[in-house]
Amino acid sequence: MSTPDPSASAAPSDAALASDVIGDGPHRVAFLHGLMGRGRNFTGPAKALADDFTVELLDLPDHGRSPWTDRVDYQEIADRVAEHLRAGLAADGPVHVLGHSMGGKVAMVLALRHPDLVDRLIVEDISPRLSPQATDEFVHLLGTMLRMDLDSYESRAEADAAMAEHVHDARVRGFLLQNLRREGGRFAWQPNVAMLFEHLEAVGSFPDPAAPEDPDRVFDRPVLWLAGANSDYVRDEDVPRMKDLFPRVVRVTVRDAGHWLHADQPEAFVSAVRTFLTAD
Repeated sequence: MSTPDPSASAAPSDAALASDVIGDGPHRVAFLHGLMGRGRNFTGPAKALADDFTVELLDLPDHGRSPWTDRVDYQEIADRVAEHLRAGLAADGPVHVLGHSMGGKVAMVLALRHPDLVDRLIVEDISPRLSPQATDEFVHLLGTMLRMDLDSYESRAEADAAMAEHVHDARVRGFLLQNLRREGGRFAWQPNVAMLFEHLEAVGSFPDPAAPEDPDRVFDRPVLWLAGANSDYVRDEDVPRMKDLFPRVVRVTVRDAGHWLHADQPEAFVSAVRTFLTAD
């Protein structure tokens, strides 16, 4: 089932977040995607977990079918996700939360600011620190998207060919072009690309996640910290800060996987998620 599917560019900024739910198992888990992604990127893992899990795939603000805003603020995004979960998946008690990359930062801030909502946390290939890799890489990728003359393309193939002049990896192009939609007979980007590009420094940052009423708060429930062996988004020097905030964290490195380890090693990813979330 799906929540209403508003046009992102037209929906008011305080409109409800969009999401899809897959499965109806007893374990409840929310998935939060990364920059320029959308909830449906996790459809494969969600279907693989559907026998034991109810999986909600959220579109974060300024992505997918969710409304646009005018800035990137991890605390505000986490509070908005909290509001969404309280009204739905977590209405009857805490749920598991998994976040990848930008979504992993949202998930960490969510767990620290709203620990009553989160049972177990999975952080996929990101750390609670400044991530210069994301900023550097996406300056190029989002800059390319913004320079494309969408009015001149008659087909997705033409858009792909134009993007290929600057983005040579076909898989990365496919990831970006999933965000291309036809609106009123012309192509447009569904996410709020211009705003996200302008605020890439904030996207790469990590805020002071403390709740105002409890600045020394930590999240003292189980946390699985997944890292791709071929990625540099998680480093050994990140471990002390991670343990300060999440004292029960367990770090697992997935072989032959990069930053998008759920796509590089889907079976290993699903197995790790299932084992961690169902263990006594």
